[in-house]
Amino acid sequence: MKENLAIGLMSGTSADGVDAALIKISESGPRTKIKLIEFETIPYPAEVKEMVITASSPEKGTVDLICHLNFRLGDIFANAALSIIQKANIENSAVGFIGSHGQTIRHLPEGLESFPENLPSTMQIGEPSVIAEKTGIKTVADFRTRDMAAGGLGAPLAPFAHFLLFHHKEESRIVHNIGGISNLTFLPKGGVIDKVVAFDTGPGNMLIDGLVSHLSKRQKPFDRDGEWASKGKINNDLLFFMMEHPFIKKPPPKATGREEFGEVFLRKVLTKAEELKITEDDLVTTITAYTAESIIFNYKDHIFKIDRPSEIIFCGGGVHNQFLMDRIKNQLSKITISTTDKYGISPDALEAISFAILANETIHGNFSNLPSVTGAKRKVILGKIVR
Repeated sequence: MKENLAIGLMSGTSADGVDAALIKISESGPRTKIKLIEFETIPYPAEVKEMVITASSPEKGTVDLICHLNFRLGDIFANAALSIIQKANIENSAVGFIGSHGQTIRHLPEGLESFPENLPSTMQIGEPSVIAEKTGIKTVADFRTRDMAAGGLGAPLAPFAHFLLFHHKEESRIVHNIGGISNLTFLPKGGVIDKVVAFDTGPGNMLIDGLVSHLSKRQKPFDRDGEWASKGKINNDLLFFMMEHPFIKKPPPKATGREEFGEVFLRKVLTKAEELKITEDDLVTTITAYTAESIIFNYKDHIFKIDRPSEIIFCGGGVHNQFLMDRIKNQLSKITISTTDKYGISPDALEAISFAILANETIHGNFSNLPSVTGAKRKVILGKIVR
């Protein structure tokens, strides 16, 4: 059984920085075995995060900015890989490959009505050629485009890895990632990959982070441990207003991003909050509750009607927001709530690990999209290899 060292690189819609996971991986497909060796998050410099958010805006993103940022992020991602190699005290040559998700700056699974063809499209930047050249390591990237070419949404892709790592023959489970966007993977008992259901439920940390940054005049990038949210009260009128967003009640397959729950939606929420004369504390509490309520709604409307899972395994930055997690737990008292820590994987590391696993499948020539999840017409091999 040949073992490889591999690195997974990931930056989510929150655009906080690069998650880098060094893993030991063997085999592929259902026989895949992994062990996490090292993990770290390398924060983006403040000006880079601002550039990513600007590049993601239809009004502000320019061709010059995107072109520049593609190569600058490639350099940052390469440095993240080199940093974790140094942390592990190994040589570059010991690493078999890198799987890089890149940084999504635009994801349009429904297309744009302003164009006659209305073609679905997506763009992840962080040039893999720069990563491969700077590290000297084979790099796999651009995973979403092939699924979309096959008629899928191009997201979510991590459910393939979730299935390999967490499926169970006797128990149904949910793996739930609360990153910038919140997404779930339902793993029905029996261990059949074609029966996996996965989709985005709505905002995760994105709105919370955006609001906290706005209210603190960019002095605070996020609500640490949910401390600010714990100070206020939920305004039901505002919560109802936000729950009316059409994406929340949309049936799967569905995927979303900053286009739906970024700056434009936050401005609408701030305008409504001003009309309702809501205090800052109550606003942070209500927006945090919105993430929880949208998650619970999707459980009840789209998952519990299939089967009630025995366990929900959480990962992503949202697990550190105690107010958010308590709000979810209080409505799911009969279900075991855990994090990936229980299975020896840091909740912050799972998404980066997932793209190392996807890269491993690409290199072995195996499919790794799930048509039952993305809506693609067929199973395809994801990613492009830069040697």
